[in-house]
Formats: sequence, structure tokens, C-alpha cells
Amino acid sequence: MKELKVLAVVVFFSLLVYWGVEPFAHGQMHKHVDGDNFAYSDLPEITKKGDAVNGGNLVMGAGACLGCHSIKSQGMPAPMDAGTAAASYGVNPPDLSNIGALYDEKFLAALIKNPAHALNVEHKFDPAAGKMHPMVAFYGAGGDIDQEVADMVAYFKSIAPKELSAKEAFDNACGRCHAMRYDKYTQLGDTPEFKYEKDALAYQIKVLEYQDHLKAYMGKLPPDLSMIIRARSAHFLETFVENPQTQLPGTSMPRVGLSKEGYEKVEAYLTEIGDPSKPQREALGPWVLGFFVIFSILAFLWKKYQWRDLH
Repeated sequence: MKELKVLAVVVFFSLLVYWGVEPFAHGQMHKHVDGDNFAYSDLPEITKKGDAVNGGNLVMGAGACLGCHSIKSQGMPAPMDAGTAAASYGVNPPDLSNIGALYDEKFLAALIKNPAHALNVEHKFDPAAGKMHPMVAFYGAGGDIDQEVADMVAYFKSIAPKELSAKEAFDNACGRCHAMRYDKYTQLGDTPEFKYEKDALAYQIKVLEYQDHLKAYMGKLPPDLSMIIRARSAHFLETFVENPQTQLPGTSMPRVGLSKEGYEKVEAYLTEIGDPSKPQREALGPWVLGFFVIFSILAFLWKKYQWRDLH
């Protein structure tokens, strides 16, 4: 009975530290940020029913999207290579094939009308100070601009794939700024295999040149994300991606605009690369706990047997 009392005391204080002291200390060292569950409450709802056909015409025409972006799924390549685009805009504009499946509808509509506001980087791009965002706002094609924007969003949703892999989500949402060296991934995409060292060096030069443009645009080179899933808590990552300004006021990182499902795919890729043993570890956990429970019972019974003649 004495041993059970000792065990109860140990368990009590262990739980107190785990669920009481540690979270309190963490809360004191790191401010708590309430997430919005990727609802983007500060952005207006789309009140018009979009017409995908007209939206496609606008994207190809008055929207001038193809002047900077590619839509590879529709056979429309980028107007320039990634390095030239970064030299022109600071970062390579994303391909638009998947954005309807990856980003929130309200965010896409706001991005088309006012990029700096949607991305939450108005502190960096102030037209009054002569600092314009590289993405040109859509001012309409002569009709109801809200209807036209709704049509464009409908078009992007209509061409988006029904299934998007975790890596494809990362590539579109994060990969043009962040590298993933544990997956041999740079801001230019997967690192190719080269037969000759001179070709590998030439490619590395392209990567470095791109990073220089990105560094000038962002103020510093965005970090490699190979281990971010283990370096930061799940809550921090979710709220930071949802709105970087809440965790790091004044940062140059834009609001990404992912939907909840889109973020989960990005998180899955970060976990796959940064913590690949997590599924096996979680599967093994119950067996380890079960072992210790059985071991404790056997140890207790063995102790009772060995000391059975003592009172």
C-alpha cells in the first residue's frame, strides 16, 4: 500500500508539471495568439455568384494575369523564367493552376482587388510613399467589379484539381520563398540530378542569384523549413501562416491566404520531411506504455512475493 501512495504522489506532481507549470511558463514566455481558423474575418464575403466562363475571359484578357503568371494545367507557360521573374518582381509569381483548390475564396477575391491589403503587407507597400506592390490590382473591365472578381475566382476554382498532393501545396504556397534542403528542394524547385559538376555549379549559381533577389525583396532570406515542424508548436505555425503579423509584427512575410484544407496539406508536407518517423513513433507509443504498465504490475507482484514473510 505504501508503494501505491508513493506512486500516486509521483504521478500527481508529474501531471502538475506537465499540465500546469510547463504550459504556464510557455504562456509567459510566448504571447498567446487566437487563431481565426482560416476564416479571414477581416475580408469581405463574395456576394456574387461567379461565372467561370466569363472569369476565364477576364483572366486571359482584362485581368492580364498571364502577363506575370502561368496556368500550366491549361497549357499556358510562364512569360519568363523564375530567375528573370525574381529580378523583375522580387519573387517568382505562382502558377495559377491550383490556387482554386488551395486558397480561401475571400482571400483570392481580395487579392485580385487589392494585393497589399489581402496579403497584409500594407506597412511595406504604401502607394502614398511611392511603394507599390509588384502585383497590379484589378480595377475592373467596365462592368460590376465585384461580379467580375467573383467570375475570376469561379474560373480558378473550375480549373483546380480535385486532389492536390501535400508537396504541390507547399510548392505553390511556400516554395517560391522557402527552401527545404532535407528534400533537396530550393526556391527553384526540386534539385535536378546532374551528370557533370559544372552543370550542378551552374544550377547552384541560378539558385543563389534567385535568393539574392528574394533577399532584397524580403529584407532577408526566408528560412529553410526542413525542421520548422519540430522547432515550433502546431499552434504557432497555424496562426503564423494564417496571419504572420500576429506573431511577428512588421514582418515582410505576407499572409498566405490558405484555406483550412490547404494549410493541412502544407503541414502534412512539413511533417513528412521534418519528422518522417512521427507515424511510426505514434504507433509505437501505446505499445511502450502497455509494456511499462505490465512491467510495473509484474514488479509489484515480484516485490510482494519476495517480501511475503515480512510484516
